[in-house]
Amino acid sequence: MSIRLQNGSRACIIGGGPAGSFSALHLLKLAQEHGIHLDVLIFEPRDFCAGAGRESCKGCAGILSAGMVRNFSSLGITLPPQVIQAELRAYVVHVYGQVTAIEQPDPQRRILSIYRGTGPRLHQGEPCASFDGYLLSQACERGAQLVPHRARLVEWDQGPVVQTAHEGFRADLVVLASGVNSRPPLSPAFGYQPPATAVMAQEEVPRPENWPDYKVAGFFGQPKGVAFGAIVPKGPYLNVSLLGQEETAADAVRRFYASQEQALGRFFPSSPQSLCSCTARIAVGPARVYFGDRWVAVGDAAVSRLYKDGIYSAFLTSGAAMRAAVEEGIAREDWRHAYAPFCRRMATDNWYGELLFKLSLLAMQNSLVARACVECIRSEANWPVDRRIFSRLMWGMLTGDEAYRDLFWLALKPRAIIGLSRELIRAAVDLSRQRRSD
Repeated sequence: MSIRLQNGSRACIIGGGPAGSFSALHLLKLAQEHGIHLDVLIFEPRDFCAGAGRESCKGCAGILSAGMVRNFSSLGITLPPQVIQAELRAYVVHVYGQVTAIEQPDPQRRILSIYRGTGPRLHQGEPCASFDGYLLSQACERGAQLVPHRARLVEWDQGPVVQTAHEGFRADLVVLASGVNSRPPLSPAFGYQPPATAVMAQEEVPRPENWPDYKVAGFFGQPKGVAFGAIVPKGPYLNVSLLGQEETAADAVRRFYASQEQALGRFFPSSPQSLCSCTARIAVGPARVYFGDRWVAVGDAAVSRLYKDGIYSAFLTSGAAMRAAVEEGIAREDWRHAYAPFCRRMATDNWYGELLFKLSLLAMQNSLVARACVECIRSEANWPVDRRIFSRLMWGMLTGDEAYRDLFWLALKPRAIIGLSRELIRAAVDLSRQRRSD
């Protein structure tokens, strides 16, 4: 039997990061369109605009994909210039000693870097503008109410009840938007089963003067144990993100600098000063149970794009969930019918992404294949945008700017296979000549 939101219904959103703020913005917009007045509460104990480092941040590389930038307008949001730390227009890709540059294939698809909080822990001067703080302020301006306390427990008593240290709040709908780096407050009665996670080591350092403010460095397969790494400009700083390290951020980054000494030496003659570091967890699979009567999980707490584009994933999942809530209902069967199919599509796309990353990392461990891939990218530099297969593949995997399924089938196009085979033959011939001359 469907359960519907109606005038005066209360929605309690657990978490005031992007998933929580987007949930409130979507819900308020849809409710207004359907002539329903809702009481929307956002439970978030942190002040994203006060303090720096972990006090206001959630350990995120802080990249807004082109899809996210393009869709702000659907919620009537214009991102303030001060929130934008850099516009990213090029990647320098490092693969097994090979280096090549990739320009943004489509200049209309803007990719931006931002700070979730107010900057690195050792930031000096005026705080950086907080993306999370701005989103939360937009949600509150449009009718949401901020409850500046942690939701310690959500229990069931003839419906959800959100408990803080001070009082309890009865809810008609609970939206779990707390991500995967904090303990979910839902009691076992809800049956929530969170996603599997992996570790992403993060560090921020001063940006050298000779590092362009629009250029990202991407690294595959080095040092051993790192699936990939990226160094992203953010105003006067650089964010270093490394996937796959079950160790402290400082140790992971130290090993990374040592393995990339030749590539990074001209920027960092010695180890750069660490201004902030952490090891955050990222979702690498969907939650097994992420909805039920009168509750639903969104963002990382439900499903997110694999390795990339977490903020846009929060936008998409919260939009799909809140549309289901307003237009279909908030019972388990309503979510199963109107929300679960969307999450399954994202999870299926992640399966293609996982396959792509496994195949690419396996290939990049072979110097001939790495050289051939880099030469394919270089050879496309002066081609029309619609013919740059390998540049588009690498750009999409580094940025999350395209669906993994589309990239997977792009890699299997005859033109791609023929191009890679041709470069493999050339690389093998060159290696053979070099050995004979030695």
